Amino acid sequence: MTASPKSRHAVTFVLITVFLDMVGFGLIMPVLPRLIEQVGQMDLAHASIIGGWMFAAFSIAQFAFSPLMGNLSDRYGRRPLLLLAVFGLGIDYIFHAFAPSIFWLFIGRAIAGFCGSSYVIANAYIADITAPEDRAKAYGMMGAAFGVGFVLGPAIGGLLGEFGPRVPFYAAAVISLMNFAYGWFVLPETLTAENRRPFEWKRANPFGAFKVFSKIHGLLPMCSVLAVYFFASAVYPAIWAFWGMAKFGWSEAMVGLTLAAFGLIMAGFQGGLTGPAVARWGEWRVAMVGLLCGALVCFGYGMVAGLTGVVILMFLHGPEGFVHPMLTTLMSKAVPEDQQGELQGGMSAIMNLAMLGGTVFFSQIFGYFMMPGAPFQSPDVAFFVAGVLIAVSFVMFLVLVRRTEPAAVGPSA
Repeated sequence: MTASPKSRHAVTFVLITVFLDMVGFGLIMPVLPRLIEQVGQMDLAHASIIGGWMFAAFSIAQFAFSPLMGNLSDRYGRRPLLLLAVFGLGIDYIFHAFAPSIFWLFIGRAIAGFCGSSYVIANAYIADITAPEDRAKAYGMMGAAFGVGFVLGPAIGGLLGEFGPRVPFYAAAVISLMNFAYGWFVLPETLTAENRRPFEWKRANPFGAFKVFSKIHGLLPMCSVLAVYFFASAVYPAIWAFWGMAKFGWSEAMVGLTLAAFGLIMAGFQGGLTGPAVARWGEWRVAMVGLLCGALVCFGYGMVAGLTGVVILMFLHGPEGFVHPMLTTLMSKAVPEDQQGELQGGMSAIMNLAMLGGTVFFSQIFGYFMMPGAPFQSPDVAFFVAGVLIAVSFVMFLVLVRRTEPAAVGPSA
């Protein structure tokens, strides 16, 4: 299938949107621990627990509203819903910058979760304008846009954080609102009238969104792998900044630089290697390699002794970036074209619910084992637990592969 100029422009805008959203999101990550400490007048251990619950507020809102946004985009088109999400995030960053208390920070995170569904619609965009055989590469490029956003966002946020923990929020607001202005003038609609379907509330509620997985044969087992994997990988947003500050004494700038390095490595793997890897080994094998690397590096982070070891582990961590694009590709191929928005909304619901539970779970583990009354004090316990859980998701996927695609675990061609 040859892409039209309109399709190429849509892909470009989607990649820019994902990139700028991640720059804005990444700006705030290095400074959130200090902001919670400052606003709540508490130490790092207690701040990590509060941070976990703040992420839960974000995830609950995304879980509740992402299926709604995905289904509305199937009815009214991608453009209006995507612009609404981008504009809402810009306003929310301003809200964060002026929040006077922990309570208002919680409200801000909930608003961010409500508006943070742009990637759901972006994924549906890709399904609208790419052939099924091209989606793995396209989703890999989206993953690369996430990674490049993480290169710039946390690095800039860490440096701006040296001037105060609220400063990066102003920068994030400017970036999001500029992205909204760009989209207002150039964003094309990609969902044709014949591919739209009537809106149904029963398909848009967060639990009703799961029905798409029961209706399509083979999706439910893949959802289980997705859920366990995202629950375990929530360890990174839950504790990375707190872990680096507690274990190595990192500043906001160093937290930002490590996140930037991680994003650069992920972008290299996802953007440069996804297409060749899939062409050589197929989605199933590439996903298996990613899950295995994800489990091993979690144990590595728990045992690493310094910054040099962290950087080495980041390179070993790179193949984990294949997991989400591969699972998304495998599931999207099994769903009719007029249900792609519903699928992405349902996948978002699963991921957000898993990330919600995982972030709270790992932040509580980290906070507990950093408290004076713990059986022993260590910032690493959460990584060991996460490593076990990612290993479980690998075994689940391997069993699924043997049942569904036995050739995927045999000798490669």
